[in-house]
Order: sequence, then C-alpha cells, then structure tokens
Amino acid sequence: MTSRREFLAAMAAAVAALRGFEGAPANEWGAPVFDLHFHLRPQPAANLAHLDGAGIAKANLLTRGAALEAVEALQAAAPGRFTWFASDDVTRPDAEQALTRSVKDGAQGFGELKFHVAADGPELRRMYALAADLRVPLLIHFQEVDHFPNEGAWSTGYARTFVSILKAYPWTTFIGHADAFWANVSADYRNEAAYPTGPIARGGITDKLLGDHANLFGDLSANSANNALSRDAAFTADFLKRHQDKLLFGSDCGCADGHGSGVSQNNNPAAARMAGKCVARETLSLLKRATSANVFQKTVWGNAHKLLRIPA
Repeated sequence: MTSRREFLAAMAAAVAALRGFEGAPANEWGAPVFDLHFHLRPQPAANLAHLDGAGIAKANLLTRGAALEAVEALQAAAPGRFTWFASDDVTRPDAEQALTRSVKDGAQGFGELKFHVAADGPELRRMYALAADLRVPLLIHFQEVDHFPNEGAWSTGYARTFVSILKAYPWTTFIGHADAFWANVSADYRNEAAYPTGPIARGGITDKLLGDHANLFGDLSANSANNALSRDAAFTADFLKRHQDKLLFGSDCGCADGHGSGVSQNNNPAAARMAGKCVARETLSLLKRATSANVFQKTVWGNAHKLLRIPA
C-alpha cells in the first residue's frame, strides 16, 4: 500500500516532469477549462497527465469511499488544480454520516451517485435531502439500457419520475449525467438504445427540465453527452445558447494522456465511436465549433466556478 509520503513524492515528480505544459490550458482552447467529471486515478502522475495532455487547467475529482488522504496529497502536490466530490454506497444506513464527514473535510458535492436504485427511491431521496441541508450539489448517473449483458440500470425512472423529484426538492442542486439524461434531449426517445442517433426531435424531457427548473444542471461529459451534441448541429447550437448558464463541461474520460491512448470510456462496447480518442478533446472541440466564445467560456469554466462557489 502506498504511503502518504510516497504518494507526495510521486506527485512532486509528476509535477516536475509535466512542468512544460503550464500555460497550455488557456492557450489551446482560448479559455481555461474546468473538468467537472474527472475520476480520481490510483497512479498519482496519471491525474496530471490527462489534464495537461487535454489542455485542462482544473478538475473536480469524483471519489468513492475513504479518499481524503489521496485527495489531499494530490491537492498539495498540484495546488489550485483540484476540487472534489464524495460518494458512498447509498444503500448503507451510514451513508449520510459518511458523506457529511466528507463535506466537512472539504468535498464540495456528492458524486458520482451511480447505484442500482430508482431515481425516486428512498435511498437517493435521503441523499437529495442531505445535499440540500449541506448546501452542496449532487451529480447523478441515469442509465436505463445495459452497455453489456447483465450490467443493470442505474438511477432508474428518470424520464417518468424525475420532474417530481425536482419539484419535491427545490433546494437541492442536481447535476444530470449519462445515457438516459442525454438521450432524453430528444422527444422521441423510449429507452431503445444507450446512445441513439439521428436528428433530435424538439421538446425532449431533459431540454424541458433544464429550462423549467432552476435546480437542475447538465454535465457535458462522457460519450453520452458527446453523442447527444453530435446528432444535430442546428439543435446543438440552439441548445447550448438557451441553456448557457446550466451546462458544465466534464470529460469522464479514461484515456491515459489526454490524446486518446489506452482505454477510453471503460471499454464500453456501446461507445466504440470513442475508441482511440480523448473524450475531453472531442467534446471541447465540438463546443468550440458549436457556440460563441462567451458561451464556451461559461460552459467550460465560469458555470462550474459559480456553482461550486470557488474563485475563478
């Protein structure tokens, strides 16, 4: 098991090795980039390798369980570059205590909440109430279609029930993510595929919910968001403009170097279109093409800082 001293030493070496990338984040994309959806990697240097390779200035680490020591070591080695969210098994009776402790230790939200429970079930309702009490956002993975046999669905019932949750918990800040959330930008989606293709039918559930509910935001990460934004250029340009204050760039990318090497999208067979690509780069490039410089800056930087109440 790696000690804190060994972790810090490895991180210091990684920072020194990657020093030449400083300045790249703002220069490459025309604005600094904040990655809301970045899973903490076990190898210290791997965290910075992806950020610097993709031209990303800061990232929000998504963790699960006892992660404070690793987070603090990474923050100490790369000051100012990492915030973090905490997650715990929502079916456990002590989940609320664990997440409360994480927020007291510096976590700025809950996430990623990805469990085989109903979106309107008692397990997640406890988390919704707690997030409101602690005044932190929570990021949820919504998925109805298996990526591989017997995977199971996550936070089920989004299209049918989540409007009732938004109304029942008006003081909770929700960040929607993943397949069902993004496929439902199209009004004709019926859970027939993880990543549907073709033109968007206007009036989709997610589009409506983002417009009607101040407490819902959208996480533009993973193949799910990239796929939705790639389907219909006219829809995407309008969607980004209309929801410019509600959208947050994230990567959820597993590639090793910010350029597509290694494994992307956790070897998800349904997301083969991202094989050999960096999801962060693909989505940042798409956003640059699809919207104005002002909306791009909000989406990749300003909105996250405002939502998390951190200095930009």
